[in-house]
Amino acid sequence: MPIFLKYLITAGLVVLVSEIAKRSDKVGALIASLPLVTTLAMIWMFVELKGDAQVDKIGNHAWYTFWYVLPTLPMFLVIPWMLKKGIHFGWAMGAYCVGTIILFVLLHLVLKKFGVPLM
Repeated sequence: MPIFLKYLITAGLVVLVSEIAKRSDKVGALIASLPLVTTLAMIWMFVELKGDAQVDKIGNHAWYTFWYVLPTLPMFLVIPWMLKKGIHFGWAMGAYCVGTIILFVLLHLVLKKFGVPLM
């Protein structure tokens, strides 16, 4: 599949979600919470890879995506709290990035003790 087509489809979905979110917070959030990027990435890998590489790459992608999502979840509660407190969006996003990095490092350290290497 040509890369420009993958860009077009992927970008189109992001724009569609943002347009829906402008009209309905709940429906936009519901669609955004779906693992669209992961699903598209796995579809692109399925189409382009064959044999063991296909199975290994898609399986590993799903496995690591599960673990990488966990440290991002608390920040979806922190951002609305910060915005309601009058904190500027830029600072809230900065806190989101820093908080996610800290939580990711902590998760990595914990999972490393259980034999699950994230890095």
